[in-house]
Amino acid sequence: MQRLFGICIVLVLISCQDKSNTTIFESVFEGGSELHQSVIDQKDKFEIQILFSPIERKDDSIHIEDHFFNYRPGEYFYPASTVKMPVAFMALQKLEELRSAGIAIDRNTWMKIDSIRPPQTPVVMDSTNRENRPTIGHYIDKIFAVSDNDAYNRLYEFCGSDYINAGLRGKGIFTNSRIIHRVGVGGFSYEENKHAPPIHFLDKEENTIFTNSSTFAQGNHLTIVENTQKGVAFITNEGEKENTPFDFSKKNFININDLQESLKRVVFPELFHPEERYKMSENDRLFVVESMAKLPKDHPYLNEMKEEYYDGYVKFFLFGDSKNPIPEHIKIRNKVGFAYGYLTDCAYIQDTKEGIEYFLTATIHVNENQTYNDGVYEYDEVGIPFLAETGRLFHKYMIKNK
Repeated sequence: MQRLFGICIVLVLISCQDKSNTTIFESVFEGGSELHQSVIDQKDKFEIQILFSPIERKDDSIHIEDHFFNYRPGEYFYPASTVKMPVAFMALQKLEELRSAGIAIDRNTWMKIDSIRPPQTPVVMDSTNRENRPTIGHYIDKIFAVSDNDAYNRLYEFCGSDYINAGLRGKGIFTNSRIIHRVGVGGFSYEENKHAPPIHFLDKEENTIFTNSSTFAQGNHLTIVENTQKGVAFITNEGEKENTPFDFSKKNFININDLQESLKRVVFPELFHPEERYKMSENDRLFVVESMAKLPKDHPYLNEMKEEYYDGYVKFFLFGDSKNPIPEHIKIRNKVGFAYGYLTDCAYIQDTKEGIEYFLTATIHVNENQTYNDGVYEYDEVGIPFLAETGRLFHKYMIKNK
């Protein structure tokens, strides 16, 4: 694979603009549609937050500027599946640490996952993988290809929430963010999400190479975040309506800057001090950078499902509202999330034809009736069209100002 980032950095300038500066955004939004402008005009209602970071390469230097719109790092929004991205990175780091300790495993080593307490479930086979075996590498591919929930949950179990949160805070990535539970699976209370089962790594003869022991998270990762009580009602697991706000106080949370900082360290690790980087191998870094760029059609097990898993299926910026193919000269390395009416995308976007590249992260909340778990969210009517057009507007701005 061609080295995308093999550049000698002589000078690195990473600057953060005043978080209240809206000049650049006024210019970008000027050509937006009526829908887009209406959402921007109601930015607080829709809980809009945007982080735009254009990248400029000059001689042997890289210059990245961060521009924030309506940035509220201490105010809660549900990050949904975007949490899968830093967990995938931390899983590769843990593999590297195990190898450094003399354990002969890598991202393609077979796994067998135990179940030692309900509602945990075991895993022995994975029919979507070429060898019908679960592996760290294939779980990561599934996370970025279709945002697979089980794949994330297994990496969450492999790492454990103590390792995830302490590691991300230690790198200066997480401030008030936290990852404290599985996603898309029922039965796990706040306490049960602290438990992780044993995971066995096997050789091709199915002999155990290493066992990642069961763990129980000891740390208190419930960071202080404002406005965790949302809406006016919610539907319980039993289908009953409760006319009280929905409680997010023990849910995952990542503010948009922490999310983008996580991605930056994988795309451009050379811009950060060694202690701020993920300690993954260069081979694994290049693997995950490529995995983020792949489309569903690039995976054999999804190749026959192009109608359901079209190019823009998990690429909200630029293409989320279209089923047309993504041009080959545009690469989007990203992670999206949507649940409870929240939609978020965090992306590094390259256009080799136009010679532009930038980071873009944005979140929007669409829940007109302010009721949670009723399945009535304006994803297709408002959320995805807004994020798709947001991507196009910034893309046009980059081309115009390159």
